[in-house]
Amino acid sequence: MKSAYEETMFILKKYNILANKSLGQNFLIDDEVIESIVETANIKKEDTIIEIGPGLGTLTNKLLEKAKKVIAIELDKRMVNILNDRFSLYNNFEIINEDVLKVDLRNMIKEQNAENVKIVANLPYYITTPIIMKLLEDRLNIQSITVMIQKEVAKRLTATPGDKLSGAITYAINYYCEPQEVLIVPNSSFIPKPEVESEVINLKLRKAHPVELTNEKLFFKLIKLAFMQRRKTLINGLSNSGRVDKKQAKELLEKVGLDEKVRGESLSMQDFANLANAIENATIHSKIINPWERTLNDSCE
Repeated sequence: MKSAYEETMFILKKYNILANKSLGQNFLIDDEVIESIVETANIKKEDTIIEIGPGLGTLTNKLLEKAKKVIAIELDKRMVNILNDRFSLYNNFEIINEDVLKVDLRNMIKEQNAENVKIVANLPYYITTPIIMKLLEDRLNIQSITVMIQKEVAKRLTATPGDKLSGAITYAINYYCEPQEVLIVPNSSFIPKPEVESEVINLKLRKAHPVELTNEKLFFKLIKLAFMQRRKTLINGLSNSGRVDKKQAKELLEKVGLDEKVRGESLSMQDFANLANAIENATIHSKIINPWERTLNDSCE
């Protein structure tokens, strides 16, 4: 059996191609990392796997051995042709030549009539966040997301909300998932070598959200607003929104037990939930703060 490196070199030579830098292509050649991804995804015979960006199919090959079906979504037509050649004899392989951001994944899963769906991907660095947020915000009927991404981004996604590594996306990830760091992957595990290290993470979809919200959209807009002005105190960030003065902002913070000097980046998930619920309550019961949600939309788009 050929190693991942030998397979990759053979295919690149056979088809006389190079990685497409504009698509962020880096081909995984590390057998141990491939095995770790498959093991982390905990693939069972009844599972349907959606693989995003399969490239030359090195990981795909292992997924096909474990899963009921693998649906690969690949933008690069060259890779599509290679994958169709490579897996032409597999009856559990399907490929879609499309940008994953444009694919109606919810409808696709419904049409597949698949009950046990898991996402596996080696994501291009430049488009990691939009893809992951699409997977979560589309509220797909999936069990988990196992991805290899840039290590710096992985640290932010798996951070605890409120710690120094957290960002706005940290709260979204923790709202929808139980994130777990799995494995640091050196740049020597790829051809060509990227400039930075990668990391495999696993996102297990929650069955219930960790906080109760009266307005989910407002909750996320508030977090985005806080992190857009993370060097400012939260009271200044709120008052700078243009619809609430400092006195009103202070009253909101006091209502949920937050100090007026607190910075948004230090708030827990529950703190933001409490504040968002207080703002929603004020929106419903007071004409003074009625424009709140529109203001947050304007500030965070």
